[in-house]
Amino acid sequence: MKRVKKLYLTLLALLVAFVSFLPVKAGTLDKIKQRGYMIVGVKYDFKPFGFVNEKGEVVGFDVDLVKYIAKKLGVKLKLVQVTSKTRIPMLESGTVDLVAASMTHKRKRDLPIDFTISYYFDGQAILARSDCTAKSYKDFAGKRVAAIQGATSGPNFKKVQPKAQIVYFQEYPQALMALMKGKVDAITTDYTWCATQAKDSHGRLKVIGEPFTYEPYGMGVRENDSDFRDAINFAIQDAVMDGTYAKIYKKWFGKEPTRLPEVWPK
Repeated sequence: MKRVKKLYLTLLALLVAFVSFLPVKAGTLDKIKQRGYMIVGVKYDFKPFGFVNEKGEVVGFDVDLVKYIAKKLGVKLKLVQVTSKTRIPMLESGTVDLVAASMTHKRKRDLPIDFTISYYFDGQAILARSDCTAKSYKDFAGKRVAAIQGATSGPNFKKVQPKAQIVYFQEYPQALMALMKGKVDAITTDYTWCATQAKDSHGRLKVIGEPFTYEPYGMGVRENDSDFRDAINFAIQDAVMDGTYAKIYKKWFGKEPTRLPEVWPK
């Protein structure tokens, strides 16, 4: 009897071990459809992609695009603020279902999470006060250059100008204030944000030189969640095909898109 019981326990242990190694379907698409809404992490301080307007509303290119995606999926949308530093941890922890936060698709970032197709294409630039005499990143040796924690702009800038001193901030408003007060000589981040800040400053700020990196934006989804990633990819491609993408693009960037996200044949 003892021998039978021992055999039974051994088989049970093997069964538990086998089941624990079976792939678990993430099922985000099913979850949000059951829940009735999709939780999306967006930035609140990165105009024109995601920011708070004068009415206190969260608006921007990323916001309009995820509104379209939520409608395509037949669910409501709940926005949650993320920063460059928190967006991937909040996705991994399940706090948000999707991250649409001007996030460059890098190979290193693709290890802990997955990305959708690229939906916007930018490059890194430099924002400085209008009295700055620099012509490019080459002129920032020994200068204090602000970057945001969790973004790739700080390490990128060090590669092209190792003699610059990178000063890190948690969010963009803090870096912008430091620049205006002369505590840093410049901010380095994506060109579109820099150009928008220069325009809004009414001559107090300007963009230095041309973009010096390639920054394709992708939306972040959890690893091994292919049904959900497919649904987001298809919705982005639908936006391109029905003209919504171009309409949103023109609304926020004031021109027709110079490059569209890829569209797969049906």
